[in-house]
Amino acid sequence: MHKPLADRIRPQTLEEVVGQKHILGSNKILNRILKSGCISNMIFYGPPGVGKTTVANIIAYKSNKKFYKLNATSAGLKDIQEIVEKLDTFEGMNGVLLYLDEIQNFNKKQQQSLLEFIEDGRITLIASTTENPYHYIFKAILSRSTVFEFKPIEKEEMYKALIRAKDIAKEDYPGMNINIEREALEYMINTSEGDLRRALNSLEIALYSTMPDNNSNINIDMEVARESTQGKILNYDIQGDSHYDILSAFQKSIRGSDVDASLHYLARLIKAGDLISICRRLLVIACEDIGLAYPNAITIVKSCIDSAMQLGFPEGRIPLAQAVIVLATSPKSNSVIVSIDRALEDLEKKDIGEIPSHLRDAHYTGAEDLGRGIGYKYPHNYKNNYIKQSYLPNNLADARYYEFGNNKMEQASKEYWNRVKKEDK
Repeated sequence: MHKPLADRIRPQTLEEVVGQKHILGSNKILNRILKSGCISNMIFYGPPGVGKTTVANIIAYKSNKKFYKLNATSAGLKDIQEIVEKLDTFEGMNGVLLYLDEIQNFNKKQQQSLLEFIEDGRITLIASTTENPYHYIFKAILSRSTVFEFKPIEKEEMYKALIRAKDIAKEDYPGMNINIEREALEYMINTSEGDLRRALNSLEIALYSTMPDNNSNINIDMEVARESTQGKILNYDIQGDSHYDILSAFQKSIRGSDVDASLHYLARLIKAGDLISICRRLLVIACEDIGLAYPNAITIVKSCIDSAMQLGFPEGRIPLAQAVIVLATSPKSNSVIVSIDRALEDLEKKDIGEIPSHLRDAHYTGAEDLGRGIGYKYPHNYKNNYIKQSYLPNNLADARYYEFGNNKMEQASKEYWNRVKKEDK
């Protein structure tokens, strides 16, 4: 039976593992743990194709424990019970190492079923997940485990792995030469987004679908690479971490006035087809990060997103880009969100008291008998449409929520009101 190229080059030792030098390199923590022989509960977190399963297999081989492997997408309580039944047998005398792939697919009850055996050390758990473990894994398991983050593999490391894979693949073509253009290899690497398994699959398709020429050469160029490689798949799950990570980077780039980074993250969101999230976030940014420094920003953004919603993709990308450029290049002020959050905080923490009687509704018979509206001064009857009177409840008389931002628009407003209020004295 033909073994996939990714399996044929799977590392057998930590030294052969591609990437993850931050945890596997010489004298790094996971390397030290493995060399000590004291294997503890671990959670491997990271995108697909970056070595989580490979490292788990290496640890299992070194552990001297009975090794079981389950995938949480298809396994259930029955599978766990079958492993538990073997704990007190000859097979489990040294303990059991359980590798549980995609642990985020286990519900709370399934995860809890492991706790007793993790606590007494009869089961050592190594779990892997592509989702943020702090969101999806039961806290009791998290507290008993060490989380290791696996990162996308660097291009230089992937290049070395593909060259090694090419050399191994030569065994299938005795007497032939395999020639791969550097540009073709780089294309496979760039479209894999740090997923070595994807890059190896692309290389394998290219090798096995290319006929040798008359000189026994198998030539893989850019055309073959494009045909053998799926389109670039961006890491984007509307229910997962990547969704919120991109939106966070999008807003922070606009807030930081980096128009190029802002457009980059907009492009990612457009590529994912997530029109609703883009529109909602742009409206928030217009008020939260630009606010009163450029009050018309919200009007422009609303017009742009209305246009985008009406157009849909691909044309909708144009008004969205316009909105992003306007926001990223606008002056910034967070005075709006700071002021409303201060007011909301007082509602939670203070005895706010009653609304002053002179501000209460007086449009009904008997209101005057209750003292409602008495003493209210109508500002439009006074100079500059302003007259000083108390508006806040007595308990909050000294509260100050809004502070003018340090920008041209708000400072002009501050200067105006300072003058008006000074004239009123």
